[in-house]
Amino acid sequence: MSLFEQLPLFRSAAPPSSTPVGRMRHLLVGGHLVAYQLRQAAGRRLAITIDESGVRVGAPPRLTLGEIETFVRGHGEWVVRKLDEFASRPARRHLSIRNGMRLPVLGEDVEVRVVAGGNRVLWQGDALVIAARADADLEALARRGLQRKALDHFALRLGHYAARMGRDAPPLRLSSARTRWGSCSTKSGIRLNWRLVHLPPRCADYVVAHELAHLVEMNHGRRFWDVVAGLCPDWREARAELKHRAGEIPLL
Repeated sequence: MSLFEQLPLFRSAAPPSSTPVGRMRHLLVGGHLVAYQLRQAAGRRLAITIDESGVRVGAPPRLTLGEIETFVRGHGEWVVRKLDEFASRPARRHLSIRNGMRLPVLGEDVEVRVVAGGNRVLWQGDALVIAARADADLEALARRGLQRKALDHFALRLGHYAARMGRDAPPLRLSSARTRWGSCSTKSGIRLNWRLVHLPPRCADYVVAHELAHLVEMNHGRRFWDVVAGLCPDWREARAELKHRAGEIPLL
């Protein structure tokens, strides 16, 4: 299960088709010409995913292009609204790491210190210290340090919430996905987007609770949300903050 701006659709009983896959297509939706990428694969649900990079439609292979586009048009108002939301967000710039700059980390602004050294990164108190040679990739070193901080923090929160459920913490891995905050599998465990480290802690807590809840309810029904609420009583506020502040995450 995944967590992002995604609209899951229903499986169809339509016969197999040879719908084009993986290429950009265009569709008139509610008076707007919408570009989207179609991806078809066995086991996929029919779903629309929208993020800063655009619209993607996933579908099982048996659906025809006509069936897929009929559904997209049927959700045209939602598609156009989401595209407008992303278009209205301030453009994010890729960061260039420099000495003395500050980065948002778990609700705090932390200082970045760049010193001469052998291409390593460490945390000293609340500062991210990058020891680097003159030709070093500072952004890659910063990502390494932030991912280490993310993994340590997420592991603590995962253990905390798993214990409240009376379960052992499942395996945890970091993700760099562009379209998911987290995902859960009963076989491989939980993956969390490391960029959550740039947001306040309760945003990551909500995603952790959301994915853990999928270990007992692999859907988004009422029982699922009851589990989420039991772990994270303010999940609605946390989810709203996550959506609101996602555009503030620096590109690194």
